[in-house]
Amino acid sequence: MSNCIFCNIASGIIPAQKLYEDEEILAFQDVSPQGPVHFLVIPKKHIPNIMELEVTDTLLIGRMLHKAQALAQEQGCAEKGARFVINCKSHGGQTVDHLHIHVIGGRPLGWPPG
Repeated sequence: MSNCIFCNIASGIIPAQKLYEDEEILAFQDVSPQGPVHFLVIPKKHIPNIMELEVTDTLLIGRMLHKAQALAQEQGCAEKGARFVINCKSHGGQTVDHLHIHVIGGRPLGWPPG
């Protein structure tokens, strides 16, 4: 989608500080980090939100979560942990209509989130 910022990042039109990329997924640093560690993992396929996943996307979302875990470990979050977040639509706090996983760590995070 030409008006989707994450599609434009995935296609290389908009630059990003990439942590990982393959044919299906991309991970990059968040431009407004909420902790010492804050990156996003997105599918290159445009999926607006988690409510619109198809059964055929099961392996894709699994790969995204597994890569988020591996990158969190690489970023130093293995011992103390991190928060893995998928916001969905306006009431869920989603601000970009493209499925993405936030991984936030490197500091204690309170609950409930603000």
